[in-house]
Amino acid sequence: MDFATIRRVWLPLIIASVATGYIFKTAPGPHDWMRWLGLVLALIGIAGVILSRYTLGRSFSIVPKATALVTTGIYSKIRNPICVSGTFFIAGAVLMLRRPEGLLLLMIVIPLQIFRARREAAVLEAKFGDEYREYRRRTWF
Repeated sequence: MDFATIRRVWLPLIIASVATGYIFKTAPGPHDWMRWLGLVLALIGIAGVILSRYTLGRSFSIVPKATALVTTGIYSKIRNPICVSGTFFIAGAVLMLRRPEGLLLLMIVIPLQIFRARREAAVLEAKFGDEYREYRRRTWF
């Protein structure tokens, strides 16, 4: 395993997991079903982001670029798994923290993720044309 993979995949996984555990343990409120549900959602979100980043490899970028059309792994089912997984993580954190403003954050993040996905789709469609349209037809979000 090379250093780039460690930096891109394993280091974020460790940091996110430790941060999630800290939130779970120290957030105010009871350790009831809502907090446990939040933990599960947050961990699913972390795992989804890390798996997505690993699958993308060097094709990952913050700004939409059409380096390669990745259609394997998690990308064979979901076109934007980082957006979906990130939203799961935020929803889980909101449940664990029990802060009303967290719902506002979630209400802002969801439309932003949709906007980001549409921008990325336009870039990929311009570069890959029918290949991307076929991929979009057989996948979700």
